[in-house]
Amino acid sequence: MDQNFLDSMKEKLKKEREELLSSLAGQSDEMRDLVKTVESGDEADVAADAIDRTLLTALGSQDANRLQQIDSALERIYKGKFGYCEVCGREIPQERLEALPYARMCVQCASMSERKRR
Repeated sequence: MDQNFLDSMKEKLKKEREELLSSLAGQSDEMRDLVKTVESGDEADVAADAIDRTLLTALGSQDANRLQQIDSALERIYKGKFGYCEVCGREIPQERLEALPYARMCVQCASMSERKRR
């Protein structure tokens, strides 16, 4: 795999990682604010706040999962294993990596994996 491409992917992953960390920190602040308002509202406000908290928690776990995937991709770059399918070992096309820089599988193997999970 071309070193310039690897360098650009590393920078893209680092930038996305920083954005996610900022997002998670912001969600934590929002969560604290919601908890404070629950104690002082009427029943409708309490219900709406509970829904907001649930949504923020779900978003936080999705972001945390993506953060883990990004960290794993950065580790693969450092180990020289980035860009190769973890299932079949073939090189993942650069177009796929540009769209999904933390992809672990080629399109074929990812499709097969999805079908198995259904």
